[in-house]
Amino acid sequence: MILISSCVTTKKTTYLQTYDTPNDSIYLPAIPQTYRVQAYDNLYIRVITPDPRWSTMFNTMPINSTSMSGEAAIDLISYSVQLDGIIDVPFVGSIEVAGYTLTEITEIVEEELSDYITDAAITVKLVNNYVSVLGDVTRPGLYPIYKEQMNIFQALSMAGDLDDFGNRRSVQIIRHTTEGSVVKAFDLTNRNIIDSEFYYVKPNDVIYVEPMKGKFFNMNSFPFALILTSITTFLLLLNYIQY
Repeated sequence: MILISSCVTTKKTTYLQTYDTPNDSIYLPAIPQTYRVQAYDNLYIRVITPDPRWSTMFNTMPINSTSMSGEAAIDLISYSVQLDGIIDVPFVGSIEVAGYTLTEITEIVEEELSDYITDAAITVKLVNNYVSVLGDVTRPGLYPIYKEQMNIFQALSMAGDLDDFGNRRSVQIIRHTTEGSVVKAFDLTNRNIIDSEFYYVKPNDVIYVEPMKGKFFNMNSFPFALILTSITTFLLLLNYIQY
């Protein structure tokens, strides 16, 4: 019974299978939406003009600076979105960015700077662009999102895919929205996941992979050698006592 319960069949590990009766309450067709900036996001804004004096005035840090790295550098070269959705840009003032896409924010910044310069090239990027992958995967951790439309399988591949006892039929995504945190569970073996609104990951998503019930009896980790050694020792002692 232990061996049977610990078996992992291809039915449990094959992705994107076709089922006769998909669960429509989980998989609701939705077009991937462009990410909209939220409170506590960090925006990198770069202003390039023919006159370097204007560039120095509006940029938070020289682009070739190497004095800092990691999270410390992010704080120096980016604007933190406050709880009310505002960023404070030097010499310009407060700009509302929450709820807008990066393209829309670029246009807003260009309009705000038009009173000072008219020939500037504006670059706006999201710098805290990460997804967390936890649970039964090969390499749990925090991974950067390098492309705007990264799907769940690409995110899991960065973590080395699910391990043998990762439950592909019960994967959860925790997503922060303007209405609060939302938890969604779905089945990676069902190809209808492609039509789910959670098929594409977004910045700050947390992906959690549950373990299968049979993981406890994993043949590779279960201490069979210790148990057999203990039984053998007990039998030898019993045999010694009897004689």
